[in-house]
Amino acid sequence: MPFPRGMLLCLGVVLMTAGGVVALGAGLAQQSAPLFALGMFLGMGGVALLVSGICMAMKNLQVAVPGHSLLHPRTGTRFSPQQALAIQRRLDRIRREMSEDSVAGAPEPEPSLPSTPPPWTMEPPPSYDTVMKSQEHSEQL
Repeated sequence: MPFPRGMLLCLGVVLMTAGGVVALGAGLAQQSAPLFALGMFLGMGGVALLVSGICMAMKNLQVAVPGHSLLHPRTGTRFSPQQALAIQRRLDRIRREMSEDSVAGAPEPEPSLPSTPPPWTMEPPPSYDTVMKSQEHSEQL
């Protein structure tokens, strides 16, 4: 039975601390190689447990960051054989329908735009002087 990730994290921190105390406190102070080696062994074991706990926590982490593939676990990548067969049949049916539509059906004509009068029958825009005079007249009122 695997350890829960919280227990791995706590045990990793405890082993790292104990290893540091044994290696630096007892091993270097008394200049004892076996105590220093034991402390390093405990510290490295703590680092390994801490890293494995963090990896387990990140694997099960569900962060709501849309579009960020690194923060989302992969979902929908494995199908049962029945699901795979059903999906393949559905895709084949869709492909057949699409190929029948492209071969059998003629493209529908686009609706024509409402006709506009040719430019020579439209009245010309007012001149600049006319517009300026009408604006001056409206400002005076």
